[in-house]
Amino acid sequence: MKPVVSDYRYRVLCVRIVPIVGSPIYLTDHPRDIIMSGHTYLSTAGYQFTGVSATDGFSPSAIDLEGIAGASGISRATVASGIFDGARVYGFATSWRAPVEDEEPITAGVFGKTTLRDERYVIDGVSLIDALNQTVGDVYGAQCPKTFCGTEYAGCGVSLAANTVTGTLTAVTSASLFRDATRTEPADTFGAGTLRFTSGQNAGLKPIEIKAHAADGTIETFESFYYPPQIGDSYSMVRGCRKRLADCQARWNGTSTFSNVANFGGFPWIPTHSTYAQIGQGGA
Repeated sequence: MKPVVSDYRYRVLCVRIVPIVGSPIYLTDHPRDIIMSGHTYLSTAGYQFTGVSATDGFSPSAIDLEGIAGASGISRATVASGIFDGARVYGFATSWRAPVEDEEPITAGVFGKTTLRDERYVIDGVSLIDALNQTVGDVYGAQCPKTFCGTEYAGCGVSLAANTVTGTLTAVTSASLFRDATRTEPADTFGAGTLRFTSGQNAGLKPIEIKAHAADGTIETFESFYYPPQIGDSYSMVRGCRKRLADCQARWNGTSTFSNVANFGGFPWIPTHSTYAQIGQGGA
């Protein structure tokens, strides 16, 4: 039988968050900090638990977190860095008079979408059952399913180091449009790639996908960086892959003597929907 807190008069909710990197974060909805098993669960100062749900069957249970950036050690930069995307979260109840860690388990899941709204953040929780409710197996399609420079699906075969460059901004138009005049690569070399800042206020935050890259070194990203980039900020940029056979044949390591087609994971000759529509209807 599921253990419960014997006296509901002293029942409080506690949450333990394990980010993908860094130390766990301990929170409680009690007005004072609670110490359990050597861990200090911080009181509700600037945040709140929302969407808390639990059932007595196999229905999913989850917990959401909302708060003011900077409270309880959760800063704007921390949220924007992406360390809560996929973070594990455990919720339980206990008595504040005699606290016991994980005394009455309520939910265990992962954090999904993270949203920053001015000085507030919202982190949506996903139950473990929902996290496991995914399509398993290969998906056949014209485009390559492999991660560029990745090692899954027998590997992409393209070197990450060989396709990563570094540089410094020489001009800034906005948080999503800037330029490095020293870049000499052809246009679209880094289209669909990613850019991460290694200095300045955005240093350490998650990389953002590149929307367009011009021959003069102008770079536009799909999303704006959280902090406005500054001239002189250094960055690391990875070339993009549009998952096409032609790119794998000629763009990535493609020469007269070597091609990466052997590692291409797509199936470009699969009949398209329009081809199927012609079958049995007199189509060619």
